[in-house]
Amino acid sequence: MDREISAEVNASNKRKWILVTTAIVVVIAAGIFTTRYFFKSSLRKSNIITAIVETGDVENTITASGEVLPEFEEVITSPVSSAIRSVLIDAGATVQAGQPVLQLDKALVQAAYDKGRFMLESKQNNLRKLKLELDKSYFDLKSSNDIKQLRINSLTAEVENTKRLFKAGGGTRESVEQAEMNLRVAQLEKTQLENEIRSKQQSMQVEIRESELEVAMQQHELQELGRKRDMANVSATRNGVVTWVNRNVGASVGEGVELVRIADLSSFKISGSIADSYLDKLRSGMPVIVRINDKQLRGDIASIYPAVRNGLVNFDVRLADRDTGLLRPNLKVDVFVVTDAHRQVLRVTNGAAFGPGKSAQLFVVQGDKAVRRQVSLGLSNFDYVELKDNVRAGETVIVSDMSDFKNTREITLIP
Repeated sequence: MDREISAEVNASNKRKWILVTTAIVVVIAAGIFTTRYFFKSSLRKSNIITAIVETGDVENTITASGEVLPEFEEVITSPVSSAIRSVLIDAGATVQAGQPVLQLDKALVQAAYDKGRFMLESKQNNLRKLKLELDKSYFDLKSSNDIKQLRINSLTAEVENTKRLFKAGGGTRESVEQAEMNLRVAQLEKTQLENEIRSKQQSMQVEIRESELEVAMQQHELQELGRKRDMANVSATRNGVVTWVNRNVGASVGEGVELVRIADLSSFKISGSIADSYLDKLRSGMPVIVRINDKQLRGDIASIYPAVRNGLVNFDVRLADRDTGLLRPNLKVDVFVVTDAHRQVLRVTNGAAFGPGKSAQLFVVQGDKAVRRQVSLGLSNFDYVELKDNVRAGETVIVSDMSDFKNTREITLIP
């Protein structure tokens, strides 16, 4: 039969359980302490990147891409419909103003020029002929007018004689009236002839002017044909470098087809492109930083193109230094558009320790230790990050990736 356990036994068992539990807790605590003592968070200095907090300017930027282009590039097109006869200079060659680059077949334009010259001579002969005919017609009218004047003089004298005879009783009134009538008719005929002469003079001037305009137009056409004929020997119009030339010898080219591009490599610009989501942030005159390798060039946005292509907005950058030796045609560069700037603030070199947020957990180096601090961030760019609090100028912070130590407050730095 079961017996009731005595109070002494229960108390003894309870004491044993308490002692065992206490021993286990002590062992676990000792283990944790020993582990923390022998396995402290540590990091070799060679595995981290540090930077010193300093005072300076920080510019907020948005990233774009760019391509170096000559600021001035001339495109020479075909002056006539022809065929490429020969190419004298390859792309990349330096040329001087007036130096031949390419030759076109001039047979067609030469034939047109010869035809135009014959037409000009014909129109010039027609003009001379017209002047002679008009001069003769005007001379005939002038002579007729002189004859009319002589007849008027004669009739005037006849009227006077008739009047004297009538007064002397040797004539009749009918003869006087007839003489006066003949004089008035002659005077009217002379007036009519003079009007005809004036009209003839005006018509002569109009006809001559019209013929002179035809001659002038033909001369202009001939000069234009001559200019096109001369331009069939395509030459450089300025000093520069041939960036492209049509080398399809024998190929037919129409008037206005591109043949040669010549760039002035003494001055460059940047053609930039950026995602259209930033379009509302762009404006003319905004500062721009252009990075070429480890060098930086300053400039500003000269113009923004309104059209959006493939999700990109294009803009031109005017450089402050346009003839630096760093620039080469078609060179790809990094472009950073400055949207804001803070002057003389605490800053540190940008690194993997900084994320997209407004704050960061930074480790500040203090002797052989790195202590974690919560730091508020301001503006940032590809070089620097603005630090707003919890740091001082001259302190050293770790800027490499420290995500593995996000729950660690202190790290021992090992040489």
